[in-house]
Amino acid sequence: MKNKKRISIILLSVIGFAGLAIFAYLSGVFVPDELNTDNFKIETIERGKVLSEVTATGVVESENEVLILSPASSLILKIEKEPGSWVEKGEVILQLDKEQLNSEIENISDQLEMKKNSMEKTHLNAQSTRLDLEYNEEVKKLKITSLKSKLADQKQLLEVGGISPAKIEQTKQEITLAEKDLETLSNKNSIRLKQLIAEEKGLLLQIKMQEKVLKEKQETLSKLEIKAPSSGIILAISGSVGQRAEKDKMLVRMSDLTSFMIVGSIDEKFAKQIKTGNRVFVNIDNENLEGRIGIITPVVENNKVQFNVHLKEKSHPKLIANQTVDIRIVIREKKNVLRIKKYPEFENSNTLCVFVVENKVAVKRKITLGVIGTDSCEIVSGVREGEKVIVKGIGMYRNVDEIKIKK
Repeated sequence: MKNKKRISIILLSVIGFAGLAIFAYLSGVFVPDELNTDNFKIETIERGKVLSEVTATGVVESENEVLILSPASSLILKIEKEPGSWVEKGEVILQLDKEQLNSEIENISDQLEMKKNSMEKTHLNAQSTRLDLEYNEEVKKLKITSLKSKLADQKQLLEVGGISPAKIEQTKQEITLAEKDLETLSNKNSIRLKQLIAEEKGLLLQIKMQEKVLKEKQETLSKLEIKAPSSGIILAISGSVGQRAEKDKMLVRMSDLTSFMIVGSIDEKFAKQIKTGNRVFVNIDNENLEGRIGIITPVVENNKVQFNVHLKEKSHPKLIANQTVDIRIVIREKKNVLRIKKYPEFENSNTLCVFVVENKVAVKRKITLGVIGTDSCEIVSGVREGEKVIVKGIGMYRNVDEIKIKK
C-alpha cells in the first residue's frame, strides 16, 4: 500500500510540474528575453508584383501546320516520303491513282467533240433555214407588188369601161389577203430565227460548261501527284498504299517547324479560373517563356480541359515538337505592391501577427495580407517597404510583444 501511495504521489508531481511548464511556456514566463540571430530567419518587405497561379502541363506543337487535302477520290498508289521526313517545296510526297480520272477525261472529251459537231450542224441548218425564210418572204412581197400593179391597170380600164367594178374589188381583197399572209409569215420567220439562235446558244453553253469540267479534271489530274506546298517536315499521312483517299479529306499534315505553340491540359476543377488572354509561363529547361491562352476547348475529356498557348518567343531554340512542358497560368496579378516571400503560415489567414525588427528589438505587429501568390504575398497594411520581418524561429515568442535581438 505504501509503495502504491508513493507511486501515485510521484505521478501527480510529474503531471503538476508538466502543467506548470506548459503554462509557463504559453504565458512566456520562461521564454528567453533575447533572440540569437542564428536562430531565426528574416525577410525584407519590398515592392513588386504578386502573381497567383495554377499549374498545368502541355505539349509543344507546331503552330504553322499545312493540311493537304485529297484533290479527288482515288487510291493511294505510292508513298514517296514517310512521316518525319523533311521535304523541299515542290517535292512529291505521294501519288494517287490516275486511271479513273484519265477515263473520265477521255469520256468528257468525246462528248465535247460530239457537241461541237452538233453545234456545227445546227449552225449550218440555221443558215439554210434563214435563206428559205427570206426567200418565202420575198415571194410574198413580189406577189403583193404584182397585185398592186394589176390593180392600177384595172383602174385605167374602169375609166374607159373596159372592166367591171367587181373585178377591182376582187383584186383589192387579194392584195389585203396577201399582205396579211406576208405579215403572218414574217412573224413566224422571226420566231423561228429566234428559236435557231436559242438552240445555238444552248449548245454553246453546254460546250462551255463541259470545257470547264474538262479543264477542272485536267487540273485535278496534275494534282494527283501530291507535292509539298512549302519546305517542311511531314507530320502525318492518312492512309497507306492501296487505301482509298476520299475527296477533300485530310491526306498529309506537315509543318515548317519555324514556330510553335503549346497545347495545355489542366484539371477541370480549374476550368472556371482560366480564360482566353490569361498570361502564362512555360518552363523549358529552367527557362520561362511567356505567352497567352488562346482557344479553350469546352469539352472535358478524362477530367481535363485543353487550351492553346501562344508564346511571345514562338521560335525559341529550346522548343521541340512533342516536348512535354510545365505551365503556370496567372489567374490574379497585382503590380507595384508591398510583398513578402510566401511561407506556409501566411496561407492560413488574411490577418496575422509578425515580429518586425527595429534596431536591436523585434516588435510584434498585426499585418493584413491581400493576394496570396505562388511565391509571394501582398501586404495591405501593418508594415512599410524596407522593413524586416522575422518569418522563422519565433514559435515560443508568440505570447510576448517584444524580443531583444542578440547579435
